[in-house]
Amino acid sequence: MVYLVGAGPWDPGLLTLRGHEVLGRADVVLHDYLVNPALLAFARPDALIEGTGHRPGRLPQDAINARLVAWGQAGKVVVRLKGGDPFVFGRGGEEAEALAAAGVPFEVVPGVTAAIAGAAFAGIPVTDRRYGATLGLCAGHRQAGAEDDPVDWAALAGLSTAVIYMGASQLRAAAAALVAAGRAAATPVALVQWASRPDQRTVVSTLAEAADAAETAGLGAPLTIIVGEVVRLRERLGWFERKPLFGLKIVVTRAQGQQGPLASQLAELGAEILPLPSIDFVPAAPDPAVLGQLGGFDLVIFTSANGVDFFLDALWAAGRDPRAFGSARIACIGPATARRLAERGLRADVIPARYVAEGLLEVLLAEGVAGRRVLIPRARVAREILPETLRTAGADVVVLPVYDTVEPPADAATLARIRQGEADLVTLTASSTVTHFRARFSDAEWAHVCAHTRAACIGPVTAATARAAGLDVAVEAGVYTIPGLVEALARR
Repeated sequence: MVYLVGAGPWDPGLLTLRGHEVLGRADVVLHDYLVNPALLAFARPDALIEGTGHRPGRLPQDAINARLVAWGQAGKVVVRLKGGDPFVFGRGGEEAEALAAAGVPFEVVPGVTAAIAGAAFAGIPVTDRRYGATLGLCAGHRQAGAEDDPVDWAALAGLSTAVIYMGASQLRAAAAALVAAGRAAATPVALVQWASRPDQRTVVSTLAEAADAAETAGLGAPLTIIVGEVVRLRERLGWFERKPLFGLKIVVTRAQGQQGPLASQLAELGAEILPLPSIDFVPAAPDPAVLGQLGGFDLVIFTSANGVDFFLDALWAAGRDPRAFGSARIACIGPATARRLAERGLRADVIPARYVAEGLLEVLLAEGVAGRRVLIPRARVAREILPETLRTAGADVVVLPVYDTVEPPADAATLARIRQGEADLVTLTASSTVTHFRARFSDAEWAHVCAHTRAACIGPVTAATARAAGLDVAVEAGVYTIPGLVEALARR
């Protein structure tokens, strides 16, 4: 089976549920260059992923058709992933016809086409009864007015709204053809480049001035051109480019498996995410003697969600479960750690108002810890203020390393962009992420990064580490959690 799937213009959220489903079943994925690479993560890890390339090296259409037929005849489940909609200026009809002629079964999974998405993300409804009731779509990559011009410009000029695809190189000729066909030179025109991407750019002009406006703004392909009075609604309805973080490029340094919540919330606010995990976590074999004596502790302190997971995983692997805690009280450094503990079936007895070691110490020292046995499952390398202060106060403290922090491999393209100063902000959620992020760069590169990229830190301890490393801290969360950091960024 071959599925011709429309991926929409870019935003992964515009892929249909059906498209997501068949991507997860595909043996082979053949995708266009305008497809967001993030969508390829929905494919199976063992799927063959192949791109069609970019002009001028793009695979010829005949070669694409032959590949689809060959894979289909070989019994593969194939997804042909196309930008926009397969049957709207996507050559999907040609591919479907080749499959039909070869007897290969296929299914078309429609997508959101650029005319609809580009206009919507620019704040322009392509149809509005106050501005007329007709809509025309055309491809603009051929020279308007040429003898073989397939566009009926007179018919298009008479419609309420016209949307021209792939018209960047022929904008001047297309505008002139519409005016010559009777459309008023003062008709509003919206030019939308990279629709639905975090770097989307929209320029509003008129038919008479659109080509000059595009040149002045440096707009190029891919460009969606919207012509009609509905363009005037953008001034009131523009929403995407008004998001609080729109246009900002933000580095997310959290571990690969933990990027989701922060990255997705920042993207929701309009930011372009540059994922660069600066730290990862691997289990460390905890002392089995300590695991066997959990009932002898009066207090167990968790300083991170990672500590919760690695400790309880090790406890389970040792043949024990949370009943081993006995009557010990449990303290967590903050609500995120407490939430993770609750997900694992345990309730925290102590959560400080300030989500740092110093805040937890204030609570514990006020209660009194002299003579109490305290267990702290944590990373092998961490701040020592908590165990040292508790020992000074008379507690018997056992620090149990349950995981190590390591530096994961970096994506070369993302790293290059940061080195070149493209990033506006870097999010730092712990002092260790500052250290690992800094280690990615030579001294000269780091000076360049510090000159162009500012820091957004989860709290004062991380902010102090960032400043000591040379970064300018632009944002410091008042509430030391991921939601607190996101809120601080949105209010910056």
